[in-house]
Amino acid sequence: MAGNSRKISFVIPVFNEAANIGVLMNELNEALKDVRYPLEFIFVDDGSRDQSLEIIKALADADPRIFFVELSRNFGHQYALKAGLDLCSGDCVITMDCDLQHPPEVAKRLIAKWEEGYDVVYTRRQDDKNLPWIKRKTSALFYDLLNTISDIELERGTADFRLMNRNVLDAFAHLNETDLFIRGLVKWAGFKQTAIDYEPSPRYAGRSKYNLKRMVSFGLKGITSFSVRPLQMIASLGMLLFFISMVLAPYAIISYLMGKAVSGWTSLMISVIFFGSLQLLMTGVVGLYISKLVIQSKHRPLYFIRDTNYVGLREVNPQTIQR
Repeated sequence: MAGNSRKISFVIPVFNEAANIGVLMNELNEALKDVRYPLEFIFVDDGSRDQSLEIIKALADADPRIFFVELSRNFGHQYALKAGLDLCSGDCVITMDCDLQHPPEVAKRLIAKWEEGYDVVYTRRQDDKNLPWIKRKTSALFYDLLNTISDIELERGTADFRLMNRNVLDAFAHLNETDLFIRGLVKWAGFKQTAIDYEPSPRYAGRSKYNLKRMVSFGLKGITSFSVRPLQMIASLGMLLFFISMVLAPYAIISYLMGKAVSGWTSLMISVIFFGSLQLLMTGVVGLYISKLVIQSKHRPLYFIRDTNYVGLREVNPQTIQR
């Protein structure tokens, strides 16, 4: 690749990845040894409870291209990612996970597409047969459901392994949503985008941080962040049930007056349980949207930085930096 004064940033969120950090840097150095651009590697420690931060600091002492950003607590993967995006100073940034499931050698393919003029180069994970059947099916169901009822369309296997150009990063700096769903925001933002496919590598060490509860929460966040169709569906269902009741009410009254009403509690209990559950479901969906509005109205910073050695710090949101 031709030499250039442009710089490439890597942003890598870290949460209890002590066994993976050193291996990841070795593989990145090997995969990127022919890249002629200046590189920087920003590890965002998201409140790790193991030795992750100490390992990053040791690597930073030995390599001036490596930087650490220590958040004040565990804010979550999306917020750690946003912190790195806000701070990096590269002409483009590549975001990837620390567990080596995002193969470092794919970064060169991302850079090649960037050199062709693309603003966003995102990746599509090919179906991993090593994953449990239930996880593969729920992932596919999530993307299908999101594309059906939201205002964006995400391809299956799209995650947070991507390259973003500086103009996209500058646009993202103005986003201050409290319920971050970055892969959806990237798609929503537009710009010139393209995709490349890759096969995920096995996780090197540790366990996935996304259990069933977090996956469900993440899915709800994605759906409610980009669509009001669930509310529209509730309104439509309410109207349908109203018209059904308008038809059944006269029938019940006429049956009673004619002495043909049959007393019984089974049908009554089924109706009460059905409509009661339906009302609770509707109330829950409405509550999700209201809670998002309440949290957003507080205008709290998305994260706080406790410490960092990043000399290229961009004061996008100074109130988040607490040294």
